Amino acid sequence: MTDMAFNDRSTPLTLLTTRRSGKPRDLIAPGPRPDELAQMLGIAARTPDHGKLAPWRFVIVPAEARGRLAEVITTAYRAERPQAGATEIAALEQFAHQAPDLVVVLSSPRTESHIPLWEQELSAGAACMNLLHAVHAMGYAGGWLTGWPAFSDAVRDAFGAAPERIVGFVFIGTPGRPLDERPRPDMGRIVSTWNG
Repeated sequence: MTDMAFNDRSTPLTLLTTRRSGKPRDLIAPGPRPDELAQMLGIAARTPDHGKLAPWRFVIVPAEARGRLAEVITTAYRAERPQAGATEIAALEQFAHQAPDLVVVLSSPRTESHIPLWEQELSAGAACMNLLHAVHAMGYAGGWLTGWPAFSDAVRDAFGAAPERIVGFVFIGTPGRPLDERPRPDMGRIVSTWNG
């Protein structure tokens, strides 16, 4: 575990109110040890889940497989966009090599269930958020990205099959620079009271 003070872990509430994402390109070693990553994923799995379906999966992409992931992504991109330039391809290759650790989170709906698909997809998103909270609680930083690779069926097929979908690529590591605080929404604009 790192000893950086980018998140105040003195109480659960201060941890939640100081959590912020790290840009995957700025995340450096060390990443979590295998036992720490396993604990993070266990926490991620403790998410609201109507029907106890576990309609999500986590796929760890180890460092030695990142080159293969870059190949999968760039091959799929070239097949869809044959006119792609070298700059686009280089950015996609770089995408696969960010941060020390990478977890691909998949929505894995149970189509035979009476639980609505939307609820199952919301649970998958909540699993990603729980993973980010666990990452920060253990002293690391995480970044949840989607982008073109998350919406490519060919990239998804490297990890699963329809009706599964990639919820996101969660990159994990140690911040290589101070984390930015982003503007937060005006609570008066997003919170209201309904009186019937």
